[in-house]
Amino acid sequence: MDLRQLEYFVAVAEEANFTRAARRVHISQSGVSAQIRQLERDLGAPLFDRSERTATLTTAGVAALGPARAALASADAVRAAVDDVNGLVRGRLVVGMVTGCTITPLFDALSGFHRDHPGIEIELVEDTSDVLVELIRSGDLDLALVGTPEPTPEGLEALTIVREPLVAAVPIDHALAARRRISLADLCGLPLVCLPEGTGVRTVFDRACAAADLHPVVALQASAPAAVADLAARGLGVAVLSETMVSDHLQTLHPLTISGASAPALLALVWKPEESPALRQLLDRCRRAFGSN
Repeated sequence: MDLRQLEYFVAVAEEANFTRAARRVHISQSGVSAQIRQLERDLGAPLFDRSERTATLTTAGVAALGPARAALASADAVRAAVDDVNGLVRGRLVVGMVTGCTITPLFDALSGFHRDHPGIEIELVEDTSDVLVELIRSGDLDLALVGTPEPTPEGLEALTIVREPLVAAVPIDHALAARRRISLADLCGLPLVCLPEGTGVRTVFDRACAAADLHPVVALQASAPAAVADLAARGLGVAVLSETMVSDHLQTLHPLTISGASAPALLALVWKPEESPALRQLLDRCRRAFGSN
């Protein structure tokens, strides 16, 4: 008795027909019949009543069907276990990061994963968040750190890392530096320095403006938050960034809460629901690094 014979036996039992079972397992009907007869000889009992057009299980066949299915399931489990091990011995993971975003816990997770699984190649890709999300959907990336306006992009899994409000930032000697807040309408009347379209922070800001039927004047764009902050500090416009992005520049910039822009900017890890063994291990590392359950 071998697994192939058990597979053919289960197929005939479920299809109740040798011809349909043969098509299902992709061999000839005579091949299926021969293997079933050999299995019956090994077991010492007929498994099917062949007197009718329908292949009906005998009493012995009914008794054998459950254990046969269990044996095939066990064989599949063995293959899956070995595939998991192989997936952690060799392979490749492509990880995306939003341009200009340095998140130390992600680097810690990548470092620990590489230390434990040196046979898996890691490739890093930088781009805007919307491009990275589409690369995840297409399967060209395994995992990406993106800015996003919604907790979980459609069709993907996500782990939110940062959730914080947008702020406007002006030089510390600016006329607005004596204030703590600015309305979205007033902000849109000023020259702005922003991240590019397609980034999470910019998308949140653009959506808030569109909802209020406002049309901001974006004087300059830069792909890195630090560059946006530096341009604003030099008086080239009011920066629109997340709270944390401004926190490292408080010696040169004064943050203003934006009234009318309540939706938070999110930073999240995103991936497709189908996880490879290597990706599962990397995600576990990321959850630990970011202090998530």
